Amino acid sequence: MTCCTLHPTEKHCVGRSNWIRAAVLGANDGIISTASLIVGVASAPSTVAEIITAGVAGLMAGALSMAAGEYVSVSSQSDIENADLAREKQELIDDPDFETEELAQIYVGRGLDYSTARTVAIQLMKKDALGAHARDELGINEITTPRPVQAALSSAAAFTLGAALPLLALLLSPEKNIVPVVFASSLVFLALLGTFSAGVGAAKPLKPTLRIAFWGALAMAVTAGVGVLVGKVL
Repeated sequence: MTCCTLHPTEKHCVGRSNWIRAAVLGANDGIISTASLIVGVASAPSTVAEIITAGVAGLMAGALSMAAGEYVSVSSQSDIENADLAREKQELIDDPDFETEELAQIYVGRGLDYSTARTVAIQLMKKDALGAHARDELGINEITTPRPVQAALSSAAAFTLGAALPLLALLLSPEKNIVPVVFASSLVFLALLGTFSAGVGAAKPLKPTLRIAFWGALAMAVTAGVGVLVGKVL
């Protein structure tokens, strides 16, 4: 799969990291949490209507929770970066010579001789002093800049899509086979998600596919066991 292009002859995927992480996390959580909820409730004495209600409620609650959680966490990251940038901007005003030397030493640490590093630091600071320090001192750049709204919407949409899959399997499965059908179909959905995320990130698919399927199977197995135990107690 083609990744974002930073140079006509080079293709990299780091620019997609923010939304890929949010989308994969949302879809993964949607499939696992909803499937686990369905399997857990279905493992205890319950009607189909009760199982469907639990699944739909889990979808709605999870999508809203994912959106809020992503927005808050990414906003916090953005606040930290903005605070660092404001501090760096003031330092550039207060002591530009020190900041130039600081930048030069960073380049020396990366392999340049001092004279070249000093020249590079001076030239970069003439063009965009704050940008140079943000990128090379703080590790902040436009590719990885946190985008809270994008992360929140991606997570909510992905969670909803992911959660809809085990719900669809529930609606299509015979009443007596709800647990095995939802369990098996959800593992397939998770495997496809792992393959998709690997393809988008231009990574090999086997490891992420096995990883996501394993944790999904574990979550569903545990909740099924809880459902059986609660059913016996009640």
